[in-house]
Amino acid sequence: MDTYFQKYRDHFHEQLLQTVLTVDADGIPSIADKGQKFSKLVSTLLIPKLGNSSEATKASGQHSGHAFESSCLEFIESCFNRLEHLRKGKWICEHVTSRKSGISKFEQYHHLHELKALAAHYSDLATALGNDYAIAPDIIISMEPYEDKEINLIDNLVDQQIAIRTPIRKSNNQISLLLASISCKWTLRSDRAQNARSEALNLLRNRKGRCPHIMVVTAEPTPSRISSLALGTGDIDCVYHFALNELRESILETGNDEALQSLDIMIAGKRLRDIADLPLDLLA
Repeated sequence: MDTYFQKYRDHFHEQLLQTVLTVDADGIPSIADKGQKFSKLVSTLLIPKLGNSSEATKASGQHSGHAFESSCLEFIESCFNRLEHLRKGKWICEHVTSRKSGISKFEQYHHLHELKALAAHYSDLATALGNDYAIAPDIIISMEPYEDKEINLIDNLVDQQIAIRTPIRKSNNQISLLLASISCKWTLRSDRAQNARSEALNLLRNRKGRCPHIMVVTAEPTPSRISSLALGTGDIDCVYHFALNELRESILETGNDEALQSLDIMIAGKRLRDIADLPLDLLA
């Protein structure tokens, strides 16, 4: 029998096939770059491995992006919620649809709220700061601080005289903590890859306290473009492909050894994983 993760992964792909993962009248998949022969070839081999696609005019980038974000959120939330036996506490998964509802509402970045307010009143400060503090990921996962009764469930561990500054205690802090920032990229062009890196670096340098997981999910079919984001260390935790196993099979069928080697380097180097790995990686 299929596992829950497998069933929901299939549902995730089916949902995309019914919305934005389509093929146009010329047989070109919506994730392919029309100007790149290899991108079209891999995409054409990939889609039938996921299910039956419909013929439709390629949707706009903005529409495809929003639909991809929504499908990713549903998959991650559904699978992550099934891991309650491996995690404790109250966790919330959210789809960020506006830059106004960014990360400043979370404990590690709450100071950015004050910074934004100051910049709104002082133009010189706004000019000096730029927009580095305006971070709005596509999907955010947060947790509520623990009540002392939860911490002291099996023993009297803390009281009002000890551990009085840690934000994980609700008696010290009422603000949610950011666990993960997830950026969803339907496809990857050079500008989109750099946007994801810039966002990751801003998350790292603007935090106060523990850094959240910084992840990227993409449906990009070409290893060369995936590598522009996946290779290297220090900013993004890992890149997750929406159908990694099927992508590898498709590239293997093309006979392009260079592309296959590039993909395998990213996988072996722990820089590229399948979307089904993501919910479990959130536990680390």
